[in-house]
Amino acid sequence: MAARRALWVLWASALLLAGCATPRVEVVLLPQDDGSASAVQVSTGDTTEKLSRPYQRLVATPGQKPQIDQADPAAIEQGFASVFKVRPPKPQRFVLYFDAGTAALNEASQNTIAELFEAAGQRSGADILITGHTDTRGSQEDNDRLSLQRAQEVRTTLMQRQLFMLHQVPINRLEAVGRGERELAVPTEDEVDEPRNRRVEIWLR
Repeated sequence: MAARRALWVLWASALLLAGCATPRVEVVLLPQDDGSASAVQVSTGDTTEKLSRPYQRLVATPGQKPQIDQADPAAIEQGFASVFKVRPPKPQRFVLYFDAGTAALNEASQNTIAELFEAAGQRSGADILITGHTDTRGSQEDNDRLSLQRAQEVRTTLMQRQLFMLHQVPINRLEAVGRGERELAVPTEDEVDEPRNRRVEIWLR
């Protein structure tokens, strides 16, 4: 996400600076929404530079070596206000929980489904990643199957809802995958019944 948004700022800066006597290009690496690390490589002629810190900036002018410095976040927000105004909304994460050993949602997760539909209604054409997980009870092979089944059940539920039909969300934008017991929300020993690990995580972006 950060790399994609950084290139977006590059495009905007090139347009804004097109009328300058000496044309130049700016690339600013924006921070990830979740605070995680990111980086982008920028090639100018025979030179490739790497930006790896939030608000790190590269300025390229024809005939000169690219300059890298640390931009002021407030100045970037102000200078590219029109670009930030039309940027996509931040990704949203929803978590659904399941009864032990099944692909049936527990009762509390019905409210989360309602929240998901409300959020999706504001993002026509959104990409939706659905990832199923299990606790550590059972074999890894069985849990791989169960986690995928959970993700696919949620995907089917979303596709059947009228909201998604109205917004014509393509099937290929609803991706369902299973991770079994590989990414536990709550680390446990093997063969532990942990409700918080029996889940599907949905990223709406």
